[in-house]
Amino acid sequence: FLSRHSGLWTLAILGLLVAIFGIVSPDFFSRASWLATSQYAVEYLLLGLGETFVIVTGGIDLSVGAILGFSGMVGGLVMRWLIQRHAGIVPEMVLGSIATIATGAAIGWVNGQAVTKLRLTPFVVTLGMLSMATGGIYLLNGGNNVSTIPDLIGTLGSFAIAGWIPVTVLITFCACIVAGVLLGATRFGMRTYAIGSNPLGAARAGIDTGKHLVRVYTISGTFAALAGLMVMARFASASVQAGNNDELDAITAVVIGGASLFGGRGTILGTVIGGFVITVMVTGLVLAGVQPFWQQVAVGAILIFAVAMDQLRDRLIERS
Repeated sequence: FLSRHSGLWTLAILGLLVAIFGIVSPDFFSRASWLATSQYAVEYLLLGLGETFVIVTGGIDLSVGAILGFSGMVGGLVMRWLIQRHAGIVPEMVLGSIATIATGAAIGWVNGQAVTKLRLTPFVVTLGMLSMATGGIYLLNGGNNVSTIPDLIGTLGSFAIAGWIPVTVLITFCACIVAGVLLGATRFGMRTYAIGSNPLGAARAGIDTGKHLVRVYTISGTFAALAGLMVMARFASASVQAGNNDELDAITAVVIGGASLFGGRGTILGTVIGGFVITVMVTGLVLAGVQPFWQQVAVGAILIFAVAMDQLRDRLIERS
């Protein structure tokens, strides 16, 4: 059952967490709790989308959190520069957003080139990029946050349609749809699964695995940059702390959602469910009055549990 219906047990865990925290803290079902949980989920869902593509190919991207922070800082600095020159609200927002997304895509492209051209392992490449981008965040603005961004950015980040649907959540929902179609219903997605399942076989079938992996890492960087833009909108500033250690939560969400760290398996829907498992757990622990330190303990424990379940599924599939 676990080997064939991994999505069901993940959904069951999410339902169980909702029920438990609803009993422990009735405020969990309030509007304020929903807004906090959904906006908190935006960051990890967007990071998880790009991470899903990478993990399906059998790789890993440890730099997504740092890309989030670095690209957001670049976008914030561009917006501040345009504001100081009275460029106008539209150029400030459009050019700043383009700078943010382009920065993330460029870093992802560099990751892909290093993995394919230099033939380095994704773990080493993205770990190195994590360190460089983290240092770059502090170098860009002397370790200071950028608070001078268009007011409309902050307004959109805090506005909720009908009081229940934050704009950032709606944008993330659209991103999930696009990612789901791209991975599950296109030739690009088919090739992504093929590379993760059998890289040599995919190459022999005529797939240019090198170019495809570069595109995959570029997609991961792009989604991380979009997450940086959403975080900037939520807090109305570009923070040097944005994205700090978020890669662990993104990878955990993907693995909880049924993806295999060895590649060839994973879905966007599973990642979305996995992302909500983490955010519901963290929000529930806060409402239950649990110390913040235990949140990281819980996330780490869930990651180990998810990997163990992944190994169990593989063994069950081999026996069946």
